[in-house]
Amino acid sequence: MRYAALIILVLPFASIGGVVALFVTGEYLSVPASVGFIALWGIAVLNGVVLVSYIRSLRNEGMSQLEAVTQGCKQRFRPVLMTATVAMLGLIPMLFASGPGSEVQRPLAIVVIGGLITSTLLTLVVLPTLYKWFEEKPVEA
Repeated sequence: MRYAALIILVLPFASIGGVVALFVTGEYLSVPASVGFIALWGIAVLNGVVLVSYIRSLRNEGMSQLEAVTQGCKQRFRPVLMTATVAMLGLIPMLFASGPGSEVQRPLAIVVIGGLITSTLLTLVVLPTLYKWFEEKPVEA
C-alpha cells in the first residue's frame, strides 16, 4: 500500500500542469478537458510505476537507499522522458487543429501536454525525494 500511495502522489503533479495550461490558454474545464485529465493521469501513473518499481528492484538487490534512488533515476530518466515526449508529440496536431471538431480536441491536448510537462519534471525530482519516507522499514528481531 505504501508504494501505491507514493505512485498516486504523481496525480497532483500532473494536475497542476493541466490546470495551469488551461488557465494560460484561456480554455475552460469541459468534458474534453476532463477526458484529457484522465488520459494524463494514466500516463503520469505509468511513469511513476516505471521509476518506483526500478528503485525497488535495486533495493531488493541490496543497494543502499540513496544509491538505489540515484541509480534508478539515472537509469529510468530516458524511459520516463520518452513516454512523456511521445505522448506530447502525438497530441501536437490536436493542439493546433482548426477544423471541425477542434473545439473538442484542443482542450484535451492542452491538458495532457501541460500536465505532462509538470508531471515528468516533478516525477523525476520530487518522487525520488519522497521515496525514503514511503519505503518499508526493516523489521528488527
